[in-house]
Amino acid sequence: MALVSMKDMLQKALEEQYAVGQFNLNNLEFTQAILQAAQEEKAPVILGVSEPYIPYMGGLPCIVGMVNALIEHYGITVPVALHLDHGTTYEVCVRAIHAGFTSVMIDASHHTLEANIEVTQRVTQMAHVLGATVEAELGRITGREDDLVVDEAEGMYAVPEDCVKLVYETGIDCLAPALGSVHGPYRGQPKLGFDRMGEIQRITGLPLVLHGGSGLPESEIRQAIALGTSKINVNTDNQSACTAAIRSYLQEHPEAYDPRNYLIPAREAIKASVKAKIRLFGSDGKAGGHAQ
Repeated sequence: MALVSMKDMLQKALEEQYAVGQFNLNNLEFTQAILQAAQEEKAPVILGVSEPYIPYMGGLPCIVGMVNALIEHYGITVPVALHLDHGTTYEVCVRAIHAGFTSVMIDASHHTLEANIEVTQRVTQMAHVLGATVEAELGRITGREDDLVVDEAEGMYAVPEDCVKLVYETGIDCLAPALGSVHGPYRGQPKLGFDRMGEIQRITGLPLVLHGGSGLPESEIRQAIALGTSKINVNTDNQSACTAAIRSYLQEHPEAYDPRNYLIPAREAIKASVKAKIRLFGSDGKAGGHAQ
């Protein structure tokens, strides 16, 4: 099955109150595991590639080629979107779409609202002409690299009126408002802004995106979905499962040297982690009824 954009899968998720998982690609085994998990759970899936991973994984054409080859090799029939995560410039978004990505996130959240709107508008106009979807961010979704504790994240919540302005002036397809989630492991108890989340979804009408989906309590995940969050990004939990499986195998088999011996268990651990998230998000069994 050919790669699809996120538009139909997120609209269906919003209407039926579940979320589609974005699971980040880190290497071959992650790609295999995520595709297999989605197929076995009969779930639509979004493959995310963060910008720093592009050179690590051999460039945009290499990533697209690997994904398409694995879709054919495994006979994947569920809807799969290939998404640029946290694209920093118009140029990298253009390159991703021309390489075969079906969706991009332009992250200009560190700029002023006006500058964010300007670059997001340019990206959206270009992407829509080429049949791709666009995600944008407002407020700052931070992470370990920012050395910010969870308690400070509330000060960076997105402002609802700014969200409306961004949405209506750019024509984006989904919005990631900063509402207390962070990238990487949480330092303290997360406090998601559910009241503001519900308000932003009501006044924009768009599917919302929750970044930093690893480590959140299941009750908060379900509450976010009920308030219109239709895409949830997960990477740290899958990375942790992968690394734990490799570490465990090598501790038990210190003589091992064939990478398959520890990467196959790692792949299975990633797959199990992804399947658990798919079920939590409620997207299992939802692969039918999407536009091809």
